Amino acid sequence: MFDIDFSPFYLSLKLSLVSSAILFFVALALAYAMSRRDFWGKPVIEAVISLPLVLPPSVLGFYLLIFLSPYSPIGKFFESVFDVRLVFNFTGLVVASCIYSLPFMFQPIYAGLNSLSKSLFEASYSLGKGKFETLFRVILPNIKPSLLTAIVVSFAHTMGEFGVVLMIGGSVAGETKVASIAIFEAVEMLDYTKAHVYAALMLAISFGVLFLVYFFNTKSK
Repeated sequence: MFDIDFSPFYLSLKLSLVSSAILFFVALALAYAMSRRDFWGKPVIEAVISLPLVLPPSVLGFYLLIFLSPYSPIGKFFESVFDVRLVFNFTGLVVASCIYSLPFMFQPIYAGLNSLSKSLFEASYSLGKGKFETLFRVILPNIKPSLLTAIVVSFAHTMGEFGVVLMIGGSVAGETKVASIAIFEAVEMLDYTKAHVYAALMLAISFGVLFLVYFFNTKSK
């Protein structure tokens, strides 16, 4: 009926899954380390992590493009050592998405860890459990709602990325052309039927993941 290419949605789903999986472990390690100790540079790290919340995506995307391009020290290092370019390909999208969505994964986990009583840690240690066993068998089960919120919101946020993805990846079909860019291009070409289909799918996905967050958080109370 409609000449609709669904590959941008598959690419968006792939990007969201890969980025969320990487971010979960990165954000968990950061949140755990920062919740367990105070040090002089802590506010600086918290501010840097939270920057994507307030920076316009175009600004963040521009600086990421500068720092990850083959002409920068970072981009040149990855290209010469690992033979990997960090711009205008899927790898670059993953790196940019992890940076852009980091606060959405970090903040709920960090808040959940800070809400736990220190006596919970001390009781676990007194029973002979090590740090890793305490983390995975005691701490994480007690912050399940925070973990679910972090994962789902990060996933949904990555699905809807536009500015950062456009700056870092452009619009390479099958490589960097995600759903949000497909909507933008459909509107530019005045193909409102395709734009409506894409936008409706994005709306349904966004509503679905947010509904899951509230549904499971309500059931866990």
